Amino acid sequence: MFTTHLKIAWRNLRKNALFSLINIFGLSIGLAITLLLFLFISHELSYNSMYPKKDRIHRILIQTNSEFDNQTWATAPPVMASALTKEVTNVESAARLYKHNFGKSASIRANEKNFTENMFYWVDHALLDIFDINMVKGNSFNALTRPNTVILSESAAKKYFADQDPIGQILLVDNSKRLEVTGVYQDHPKNSTLDAEIMASSNGAWFYERTSWGNVSFETYCLLKEHVSLQSTEIQMAQMLDQNVAKEGQWYSLSLQPLDKIHLYSASYHNSYASYVGDIGEVRNLGFLAILILLIACINYMNLTTAKSQKRAKEVGVSKAMGAQSKSLFSRFYIETGLVTGISVVLGVLLAMLLLPAFNALTDQNLSLQLMANGTFIGVILGVWLLTTVLSGIYPSVYLSRFLPKEVLSPSQKQDQGNILVRKGLVVLQFAASVILIVGVLVIYKQTQYIQNKELGFSPENVMAISIRGLKDGQNKNALAQEFRRIPDVKAVSFAQGYPGLDVSGYVLQKDGTENERGLNIQMNTADSEIAEVLQLKFLSGRSLPKNKSAKDTLVEVVLNKKALDYLGFTAEEAIGKNANIFYQQEARIVGIVDDFNFASLHEPIGAYAFHNNTNEGKSFVLVRLNTTNLAQTVSHLKSSFSKIAPNLDFSYSFLDQNLAQLYQREKRAAKVSIIGSVLAITVACLGLFGLAAFTVEQRRKEIGVRKVLGASVMGITHMLSKEFVKLVLVAMVLAFPLAYWIMSNWLEGFAYRINIGWIVFVISGAIALIIALLTVSVQSINAALTNPAKSIRTE
Repeated sequence: MFTTHLKIAWRNLRKNALFSLINIFGLSIGLAITLLLFLFISHELSYNSMYPKKDRIHRILIQTNSEFDNQTWATAPPVMASALTKEVTNVESAARLYKHNFGKSASIRANEKNFTENMFYWVDHALLDIFDINMVKGNSFNALTRPNTVILSESAAKKYFADQDPIGQILLVDNSKRLEVTGVYQDHPKNSTLDAEIMASSNGAWFYERTSWGNVSFETYCLLKEHVSLQSTEIQMAQMLDQNVAKEGQWYSLSLQPLDKIHLYSASYHNSYASYVGDIGEVRNLGFLAILILLIACINYMNLTTAKSQKRAKEVGVSKAMGAQSKSLFSRFYIETGLVTGISVVLGVLLAMLLLPAFNALTDQNLSLQLMANGTFIGVILGVWLLTTVLSGIYPSVYLSRFLPKEVLSPSQKQDQGNILVRKGLVVLQFAASVILIVGVLVIYKQTQYIQNKELGFSPENVMAISIRGLKDGQNKNALAQEFRRIPDVKAVSFAQGYPGLDVSGYVLQKDGTENERGLNIQMNTADSEIAEVLQLKFLSGRSLPKNKSAKDTLVEVVLNKKALDYLGFTAEEAIGKNANIFYQQEARIVGIVDDFNFASLHEPIGAYAFHNNTNEGKSFVLVRLNTTNLAQTVSHLKSSFSKIAPNLDFSYSFLDQNLAQLYQREKRAAKVSIIGSVLAITVACLGLFGLAAFTVEQRRKEIGVRKVLGASVMGITHMLSKEFVKLVLVAMVLAFPLAYWIMSNWLEGFAYRINIGWIVFVISGAIALIIALLTVSVQSINAALTNPAKSIRTE
């Protein structure tokens, strides 16, 4: 019976080649995109799943109070690890990670060569046991127990020492600290939160025995004992905090974040050291997009199959007259659906394999074809095939198998009304989904453009940031600045602790008479007098920092932004010469006020910011403003000058505008994926509409021929055939617009600076949907209208 049904299904596919091709092609596209999106989603969900103790590993989170805007921080005090081990009975062990120089790159010299390392961490030895780091050389039990020791990933060992044995070799870090290599470990998997290429022993580091509960700069992981609850552990942690910090001094509380939640649920957290943080919202949106595309493809099948119901009616009637049961016919039509979806799955997998490199480039991932060969993915493919078959075949199988012989022999115009109504409803659903996608794409595009073009309050273009960590001597810095200024295309040079887009030191600004209050959080950036010229800041009053400052001068000059000025309550002119209470025991005098500028992501409102010349803070970068049309040559000159002054340091640089663009990497990726996904979803919807239009034209071919004989024009016939579909698209718009507005308004809530969703977005979206529908239907309509009427009538 199955073989017979399969042969009939294959015969019907060949007999209706156009509709079969449309169905298979539409489903193939939908399945290919669904499979690619599943690969991305499954990769994101797999983060940190490789660690044997993953269920017991947790990261310490800091929940700040309202004085710090109730933010969640992924870093903790330096004393936290030892306190957890000693005072919280549920904790088996704990360890800290500190990314070198508060997240900045390290200059490494090895084998008489200079390198830059962005993934350099100082870690507690216990971390190796918590994460079961797999050593390929050396011993994890004692590799990091001694001060000034370091272990390398296999990739780092190859990078620094080529084919030499790295054990016992020396790394010179920032031209000051010598570290002995005591081990090599396997590279961290791509789907691991841990991404260190170098892990140095915290033993002997500046923070090793620090007992502060106030400085929160260290990611801290703990390993819970078996069979203890998260809730009871957090209660013990609260008790630990009460025992060590007075209530009035507790500006934060503690919580635990399970290891499997770190990657996808930390997008809004501050101070995380991970180089790549996912977003559960993005995963959900992509999952929604995959389901939507697959649903649209399934609707195509339902529409096209039920549209042919009158042609299949005689087949059903004859079969039932010969004794066939509805159950047997139901199976036959489901086998036909399964055949179509099976062919589509095979083609979809092949298409997904071909598109994988382009998809990787689009999503900044490194997904491999090997992921498609594992049992889980094969199971998913079979599951998708089964789900697609069930969704696509449920209505056609039920509808077609219910035909009665007497209805076939004496057809009525009312017989197909329910079928027609369902088809219209499915077309409305398809285009409602398409309109929502079009609105979403337009809003995401407009917001992305707004971010890229928004006036930031400073000029990041043509500003290079060069790392000078390890350039200790002031004379060397002066010599470097002089060398740079000799280059014709260099317009300004400034030394600074950081730059907009990079975290600098956090302090608290207080008004006079409010010493008992917390005050306003302020970012403090050590800089020199040329910082304003390099960044092209707009002064509201005063001047930049002084050019010369004696080492014995304890006075700190500061240049505040308007946000800080508004908090102090002065006018721009009044503030000049006033003292700012920032450094507590050290006097800070206001010498300038600059207009507000966006020094962080546009997800956040502008905060208080200041440039200062406190000699207690180091300067890690030289910022260079360029004016050149030959960038490569200018960079070469800069590198030559740098190597002349600092031969033991690597020339590591970046551009401010590119660094700022990295803050919106997720949004750009979402925009690209949404645009491509939406275009494909609409393409699939148009395939279905094209098929329905072709079938409608075929049904009305005799009517079209008669109308032409009676003088109807091509335009009139096209209008007649198109107006019904246009009505359906208009209904889809009415249904889609409110939902699209709600969805995109929620998405925009994640930005402190955002566009307004105006009516023009909906006009453009509606026009696009309408034009697409008209073009799709008109192709068939015009073709029918141009056909010789004698041929149409004779054929009929």
